[in-house]
Amino acid sequence: MKKKVIVIGAGVAGLASAIRLQNAGYQVALYEKESTPGGKMNRVEVDGYKFDLGPSIVMMPEVYQELFELCGRNPDDYIPMDKLDPMYRAYFSNAPTKPIDMSSDLVRLTKTIEAINPADVGGFFQYLHEAHKLYAYARYDILEKPFRRHRDFYNHAMSKRNSNMRVLDTANQFIGRYIKDERLKQIISFQTLYIGISPYKSPSFYTMIPMLQFLYGVWFIKGGMYTMASSMERLFKELGGEIFYNQSVQEICIDDKKAIGILVDGKKVSADFVVCNADFPYAMKNLVKEPAAKGKFTDKKLDKMKYTCSCFLLYLGMDRKYTEVERVHNFIFNEKLDKNLEDIFSGKKLEDASFYVYIASKMDPTLAPDGKDGLYILMPVSNAATANYDWNDETIAYYRGYILNALKKIPGFEHVEKEIVAEMCITPLDFEKKFNAFKGAAFGLQPTLSQSNHLRPQSKATHCSNLYFTGSSTHPGAGVPIVLLSAKIAAQELMDDDQEVIQKLSSSKL
Repeated sequence: MKKKVIVIGAGVAGLASAIRLQNAGYQVALYEKESTPGGKMNRVEVDGYKFDLGPSIVMMPEVYQELFELCGRNPDDYIPMDKLDPMYRAYFSNAPTKPIDMSSDLVRLTKTIEAINPADVGGFFQYLHEAHKLYAYARYDILEKPFRRHRDFYNHAMSKRNSNMRVLDTANQFIGRYIKDERLKQIISFQTLYIGISPYKSPSFYTMIPMLQFLYGVWFIKGGMYTMASSMERLFKELGGEIFYNQSVQEICIDDKKAIGILVDGKKVSADFVVCNADFPYAMKNLVKEPAAKGKFTDKKLDKMKYTCSCFLLYLGMDRKYTEVERVHNFIFNEKLDKNLEDIFSGKKLEDASFYVYIASKMDPTLAPDGKDGLYILMPVSNAATANYDWNDETIAYYRGYILNALKKIPGFEHVEKEIVAEMCITPLDFEKKFNAFKGAAFGLQPTLSQSNHLRPQSKATHCSNLYFTGSSTHPGAGVPIVLLSAKIAAQELMDDDQEVIQKLSSSKL
């Protein structure tokens, strides 16, 4: 008889964990409080315009594809992808008519760096070399490895590798060692915000994010990122898994320090194992009721931990195509980026802000009505607990106005405000309410040195058997490919524990 696994939450990591375990022979039931799959990888629809809700940039496509290949499927049948080149365009507030296109073609990229600052070409490629060394070290020794025991991290082999890496540098220090031009530094350093942390606080480890783009490229999935979520749902069902939507889990049932199921809408559902994809701090505070099962992650401990920034998102349906704006991904940098970052993480209302514009309908016209484009606009902002201002209509109007005024200075967007025919927004309060993101932090726990790797919550619960966690607040961290790897770790940890129990039972009978 198949063992039963309950997965809480149909976010990216929840779906990926469910697929891996169903494919391995478990009977998996997935419970999701919303009516659709994907969590933050969801879709917003407004008057015929379709937008990705959250994640929008595809990196490390092989991590996406591996999940389907594991189950004997051709990824192209589920998540057809196209490579983007140039990958994105960078605009600068002090020179909005002179944007910079960034390519993953090294010949084009070299010419671009020469045009920005010829003196930085050598340093830029040295940065790529050093960042790739970090990645080569991290890919299998960190990003796909659990740290359940003290010795898993503190051992001779790991110490030897760490001694050769500049692991104590911040991302900004690491980049500044090789690159001097401020525009180029902004293009590279800003990308630590993909995982919700300032480059002034982020470990140098995360400078691998832009390196992965430059060396391996950026991709677009037909239909947008939501295609990945809906395709994972499809694959899970094809494997025989069950999904229960509109089912809000109130508690992880624990008996004698062992997870035995869940309480959902007032009813107990039994299982042999529980995998929780709800945001780890939220889950520990609200779903794990037994104090002894929390281990060190008490409410007091969780309140003191550091959390990522959040996002303000505008979804704008426009009454025309933006042929003058050529790229799918566009970054608009304010020249005072250092102040922008400081204000985000100190809770101030932003006066000098950078933001990102994603026009998915350029790659897939079905995402907007005929002859129209939809603009997805993301501005990193303080999380709900850090902000020293309220998220009300006045704040929304302020940030909306800031974004549109900045866009008007960019060729092609001069009349953007008059061209809006449909509109919706998401604030940190929505992340907190809709996705149970603790403090409205869009990316979970900050990946600081003291909250990374072995110091980050791990997939295996420390003080409760048969309970596992996955998602952006657990090791290895945030970002779609990284949470897909967290699902891989969680599923493997569960299977290893299960096999160990089977072996012990077999030995006791001999």
